[in-house]
Amino acid sequence: MMKRNYKLLLLVLLLAFASCSFTTKKFEDPNKDKLLIQLITYVLEQGHFSPQDINDSFSEEVFNDYLEQLDPFKRYFYASDIEEFRAYEHELDDQIKAYDISFFNLTHERLLKRIGESKDVYKDVLSESFDFSQAEAFSTDYEKLEYATSKKEMKERWRKQLKFSTIANYDDLFSDQEAAKKQNLPEQEFSELKATSVANKSEKALEKEARETTEKSLDELYDFIDDRQRKDWFAVYINAIVEEFDPHTFYFAPEDKDRFDVAMSGNFEGIGARLQKKMDAIIVNEIISGGPAWRQNELEVGDQIMKVRQEDEEDAVNVVGMRLDDAIKFIKGPKGTDVTLTLKKVDGTIEDITITRDIVELEETYAKSSTVIKDNKKFGVINLPKFYVDFEDYNKRNAASDIKLEIERLKEEGVEGLVLDLRNNGGGSLQTVVDMGGLFIENGPIVQVKTAGEPKEILKDRDNSIVWDGPLVILVNELSASASEILAAAMQDYKRAIVIGSKQTYGKGTVQNVLDLNRMVRQNSNGDMGALKFTTQKFYRINGGSTQLEGVKSDVVVPDRYSYIDIGEKDQENPLEWDKIDPVDFNVWESYYDYETTIAKSKERMANNEQLKLIDANAQWVKKIRDREVYSLNYDEYKKALDRNEEESKRFNKLSDYKTNLTFQSLPYEVRKMDKDSVLRDKRNRWHVNLSKDVYIEEALNVLNDLKMTYDIKKVATSVKN
Repeated sequence: MMKRNYKLLLLVLLLAFASCSFTTKKFEDPNKDKLLIQLITYVLEQGHFSPQDINDSFSEEVFNDYLEQLDPFKRYFYASDIEEFRAYEHELDDQIKAYDISFFNLTHERLLKRIGESKDVYKDVLSESFDFSQAEAFSTDYEKLEYATSKKEMKERWRKQLKFSTIANYDDLFSDQEAAKKQNLPEQEFSELKATSVANKSEKALEKEARETTEKSLDELYDFIDDRQRKDWFAVYINAIVEEFDPHTFYFAPEDKDRFDVAMSGNFEGIGARLQKKMDAIIVNEIISGGPAWRQNELEVGDQIMKVRQEDEEDAVNVVGMRLDDAIKFIKGPKGTDVTLTLKKVDGTIEDITITRDIVELEETYAKSSTVIKDNKKFGVINLPKFYVDFEDYNKRNAASDIKLEIERLKEEGVEGLVLDLRNNGGGSLQTVVDMGGLFIENGPIVQVKTAGEPKEILKDRDNSIVWDGPLVILVNELSASASEILAAAMQDYKRAIVIGSKQTYGKGTVQNVLDLNRMVRQNSNGDMGALKFTTQKFYRINGGSTQLEGVKSDVVVPDRYSYIDIGEKDQENPLEWDKIDPVDFNVWESYYDYETTIAKSKERMANNEQLKLIDANAQWVKKIRDREVYSLNYDEYKKALDRNEEESKRFNKLSDYKTNLTFQSLPYEVRKMDKDSVLRDKRNRWHVNLSKDVYIEEALNVLNDLKMTYDIKKVATSVKN
């Protein structure tokens, strides 16, 4: 029943497509871009929770958002370009309906032309020295900036932007040099320094080096831009259209869909290395712990991959100068197959190595747990980064089954309370959160789901077993979203857990489905069409209220670094509105725990906590720094402002000095793993150190301790009364 609910809309759509599947032969022009627009508009009209009227108003929003994404700093297009484009401002709705891409063609061709021109502009600007003694300023409020009307004005715009970048580089070099001078190094070492950027150079030489650094950064940026193909720019246009429906509707180009699947499942088949493009080179920048490359132990960070050869092919493919996404396609591959890499090692030598591909698990995606002693009681802490799932096989590995396993392991260690850390957890699979909620209650509803034009569905835990019936605290912050909010809300409504964290969570109360667009096309000769993630449902708490926009209000509110930053759903463009539906019948958790008294004690502690007062002051200071828009391009003034900020920031140094007397331990099964995996051991050690300095974890443990005390008191009182 539950699986039917999750797949209902997808199946309805696919059944419709089965009878009217799109075939490229139906079009006079089988252009892939036009076909893509037809597919996406059909899906959104038929399946989106809140379909939009594609009218002149819609057209205007797409027009403005698209141009802003193409040229956010207004350093490519001229006012004359925008004036020419404006003829389409209220015509895009008609073009979308007619699958007409003439507006995209015009803007794309013009953008490439302007980007080509801008290369000459920045090279020209950076060929001349900057005078940092002049009294001038630079504003980063690009929204208020008008488009340039002439080449002279455009060059001046670039000059200020590049001077702003260069003055930061200049300050870095100047500061490094001053620091080197203060070290009183021996003559030999200082002579060696003279060969580097930290030598005793003149201000003129430092300024020249700072400009060269700016130019190098831009060269690398333009190398990335040059790598982008027409299909990449078209995806930007498509997303300017679909994001008008809501901020979570998104088109995935084929490579992006692969990355999304990897992020959600936490694993992929390949060699287990993260790569980056640097100029024309494909460079290894991380070896994933436990992966094939890590086990083989020949590939190193810094190696350049020059050629790739498959096990069944004689010739290797040269990947130098290739787009990173294209190179990755050659390097990744099915489990059990061999790939031979021709490497240029850091020392310049050329070497061939062969790696057998395997399933690579992204360990940081998965749940992890630890034990800690607090007031002679042992408690457990579980960190869940996301509600992951393997889309191909739910039973293969998912967040709910992993959490269940971690709880069982913690119970074997004799823990008396549990902290579930959902901070920064952006959500994931809806099915996993329903299953996970069932770990903490006997049975009952977890969430209500509403599809447009359909009766509401109540997703329930139908398993009478309880994996954990002890004290439970859930930690959240402003970045806890979607599935995190469902779980926190359900446990709060049941009075099953105490929620500690930000004033409210992110506020994402919507459900998305990901549709492979290739399944909608018969006889497709246009290649991979990608996928569309679109909002199909809204979910509601079992008490009837939506978490959309409002999120989950913490039982105990504590300040954090995000307290004054606009990062929630309510701060996004085009969010769906908040509403409510009828509550569902459910029974509040019956126990001897006194939640009200425990919450009151925690609030009192938090109000008097000096560390939290300092965190709140720091959050306000960060907000002030982030809101600053005008910067001096006079170095003396620029430096004074930096020094003031540095002096102000010193009062927050105590934040990193905060320590508890808590010691965290990995579970026995992980200790055995760490004996063979030093990287995993280092990761866990860092996590434990961070936990021991975490005031929120400390308070969560205090709350667990208080709950245990109220349990004993209330149980005794009830027994005496009876």
